[in-house]
Amino acid sequence: MLPTDGRRQNLSLVLQVLYTEGAMSRADLARRLSITKVTVSDLVGELLERGQVVEVGQSDASRPGKPAMLVDVDRHGLQVVGLDLTGLQVLRAAVLDLDGTVLRRVERPLSGSAVGEDVVADVLALARDAVALASSPLLGIGVGTPGVVGPDGEVITAPNLGWTDVPLRQLLSDATGLPVLVCNDADAAVHAEHTLGDGGDDVALVRIGLGVGCGLIVNGQRITGAHSAAGEIGHVTVGTDGGAQCSCGNVGCLETWVAAPRLQKALAEGPDDDAPLRAAGERLGIALAPVVAALDLSEVVISGPHELVEGALLASVDETLRRRMLARNASSLQVRVAADPDDIVLRGAGVLVLWDQWGVT
Repeated sequence: MLPTDGRRQNLSLVLQVLYTEGAMSRADLARRLSITKVTVSDLVGELLERGQVVEVGQSDASRPGKPAMLVDVDRHGLQVVGLDLTGLQVLRAAVLDLDGTVLRRVERPLSGSAVGEDVVADVLALARDAVALASSPLLGIGVGTPGVVGPDGEVITAPNLGWTDVPLRQLLSDATGLPVLVCNDADAAVHAEHTLGDGGDDVALVRIGLGVGCGLIVNGQRITGAHSAAGEIGHVTVGTDGGAQCSCGNVGCLETWVAAPRLQKALAEGPDDDAPLRAAGERLGIALAPVVAALDLSEVVISGPHELVEGALLASVDETLRRRMLARNASSLQVRVAADPDDIVLRGAGVLVLWDQWGVT
């Protein structure tokens, strides 16, 4: 490792500790990171010059000598932009502070016939509109999109948007001049739950929208997989009893039961009961049971339209998981809905900018 790599890592560690633990003195930072006070002072000095860290006042701790000056990341003087491309009818964006608070919003209607390059043009226009709303320097843009996203920010496939091999990160970076991080929407959502919400270190978060995806965090780290497709459960065949034709060409994919448009249609056309929700929950539980058991997860979080995911669907997922797992493991499993489903992708996309730029998780 080159000396510059070591310094970059130490700068990232300072930012990580301050972001997760809050303001502290240089001496406390040195103890927390097990490096010298001189080194910490030098690192903090560079971060102050960059505008990434600010002094926030003197410590009120009772210690001999002059009170220590506290430093923290500039939570309200820096901003990020988050894009959520999963809406059924609109593309959404927001300007957020570093704590994930939405400051400004902007939306762009998505017509039912818009696919492929038309959607790309709408996304670029939405990003420009959001950047124009920022009132402080921007760290970058985070994007949560349906589909499979490669490590270079290329959307390998997103059937619901008509995308194949779309270099979205590069297109957005060229259009705005800002660093861009693109990830699957469920991955963004699970980061929001883990970093900003109540999510633990071993959690699966299922996003129900145009399709169905699952973000996975194991031992505090996001799982991406060999082909950047970890958690892509939407096109897993659930059951051997047939089912509807899926957009991918197969029969009986999870999305044919659980995707929001399919559920809304089934509820509108069927009798006035929650049978479609119970059936969707059971199929989702079938898909999740081997994942939860294999990874020994402690939480399953469902995120989607509240009228769909709360109640019958959630209860059916819970019941199915417990029926299909060892009683000992199932007894400690928590199955719940996400606390902030409406903004979870926007906030998660913002969190991922911090990960991309600062190494904050």
